[in-house]
Amino acid sequence: MCGIVGAIGARPAAPLILDALRRLEYRGYDSAGIATLVDGQIDRRRAAGKLRNLGDVLDADPLTGTTGIGHTRWATHGAPTEANAHPHGTARVSIVHNGIIENHAELRAELEAAGQVFTSETDTETVAQLFDLYLAQGMTPIEAARTALPRLEGAYALAMVFAGHPELMIGAQLGAPLAVGFGDDEMFLGSDALALAPLTQRIAFLNDGDWSVVSRDGARFFTMDGAEVQREIRRTAVSGAAVGKGNYRHFMEKELHEHPAVIGDTLRQMINPATRAVAMPGLPFDPAKLARVSFSGCGGAYFAALAGRHWMEEIARISADVDVASELRYREPPVVPDTLGILVSQSGETADTMAALRYMQAQKMPVLSVVNVAESTMARASDAVMLTIAGPEIAVASTKAFTAQLTVLACIAIAFARQRGTIDAAREAALTDALLQIPAAAASVLDNAGDIQRVAHRIAEARDVLYLGRGANYAIALEGALKLKEICYIHAEGYAAGEMKHGPIALIDKNVPVIAIAPSGPLFEKTASNLQEAAARGGQIVALTDAAGAAKLRSFAVEVLVMPTVDPFVAPILYAIPVQLLAYHVALLKGTDVDQPRNLAKSVTVE
Repeated sequence: MCGIVGAIGARPAAPLILDALRRLEYRGYDSAGIATLVDGQIDRRRAAGKLRNLGDVLDADPLTGTTGIGHTRWATHGAPTEANAHPHGTARVSIVHNGIIENHAELRAELEAAGQVFTSETDTETVAQLFDLYLAQGMTPIEAARTALPRLEGAYALAMVFAGHPELMIGAQLGAPLAVGFGDDEMFLGSDALALAPLTQRIAFLNDGDWSVVSRDGARFFTMDGAEVQREIRRTAVSGAAVGKGNYRHFMEKELHEHPAVIGDTLRQMINPATRAVAMPGLPFDPAKLARVSFSGCGGAYFAALAGRHWMEEIARISADVDVASELRYREPPVVPDTLGILVSQSGETADTMAALRYMQAQKMPVLSVVNVAESTMARASDAVMLTIAGPEIAVASTKAFTAQLTVLACIAIAFARQRGTIDAAREAALTDALLQIPAAAASVLDNAGDIQRVAHRIAEARDVLYLGRGANYAIALEGALKLKEICYIHAEGYAAGEMKHGPIALIDKNVPVIAIAPSGPLFEKTASNLQEAAARGGQIVALTDAAGAAKLRSFAVEVLVMPTVDPFVAPILYAIPVQLLAYHVALLKGTDVDQPRNLAKSVTVE
């Protein structure tokens, strides 16, 4: 998700905006820019590449003015060049935009026919030119907003400033988040609370279809039809601190080492340590009456949902399905009565998952969302929310949020199982005991990462890597492959171990490492058999297992990474850590941009 920041007040705007944009670098971006009002006229600075490039431009040619907007752009329409960088605009208006204007081509043709001159390839400039046309016709900025915004189709968060109006910003939201920040004699716009955290903790969130007129002393809110409405000002819990790397080289390294604390904090919100019971009070539905659960998410969140489906069926005995969120609403699956939707998202802003939420609610399904941001759009729109207590996750590749998602989904399965009577109190206590052992086991993995660093040298030379897992560990095979693709740029695929012989085995030779997630347990022997088949064909087996499994796999595996022994139920949570850690060390060897890998954004708010 691109970053938006706007400021209006007594302080110079450009330094405030640049600092706030730096807090949003983790999302991924490929250009940046700032526009301010200088003596009532719009002035702007833009640069391709990293924010340091924009900083250099500002050092050489500073921007004055106390009203301004800024943006970090992730390219959609048009290459990541200075000409396509935001803000876009004319002498009358300057605009920054997250999302996609789906009818930009039709609008552009209309505007060019009316004499508007475009200077970029972006869909965003269409909005600026539309506003400019209305302003040229004599409309005020507010009248132009009331006329232009209903004509835009797609998804957008917009912030704009206007020449001759030094104490005015207008913001708008449809399908992409935007917040208004309330300060002392100053006001702000931001794409999320984290962007505004150093500036204010008093925030109002726009609803979809809202637009806001922001002045130095406050904000007014309107619906798309122009009706004025009230929006609650709340105090956000997001801190202006806690986003540094500390003594770590990368945010990803820091966040990997936060796994034990994050899993522990997430468990503490859900498990009563005295009774070993999972608490989920106040649910607006009865788990005992559910006929089905429908999971959905994107990327790693989808993999977490795959494990959640496995636990929901195995422990709670509820039929479940799982969809990639970008496919769910287009598949239009029939919904049986008493179906619960469970959505998984780190940011709570992912456009495809939000579309899945809207589809589920249109089908009259209650929706429970598992998110990491309490103030996110998804959290506010859902019927129930379970938070992952992961804190800000800055690296684009998700690590600690993934294990927190798994932890929450495991707890949900236990709670539903207990309420449905598919497990008794003793079994619930045994399962929660297993979960409570994971933080210490996770710390042990991180404290003994030398073997993983050694294996990274073998993987870094590969062009293709296969990951195998069974049951809920299939999701971890997918996660391992995704991490290798994301930050190492190595082609990797995750497979259910039994599926290897149905095609992928044709790829096996001495140059293809096969990484197996193979803890001991009911599925171990089957997985070991699959690995022997790969080894017989020259496959280089790297096994992640425990002491019991290691004794059986060392005879044919070229590398065996021994993990702490845990209950098979919670093994996916633990084994997510070494596959992420392995990708991190491979990325170090390859010299890639670990925290901000190419072409990726932290939160994808376009479909």
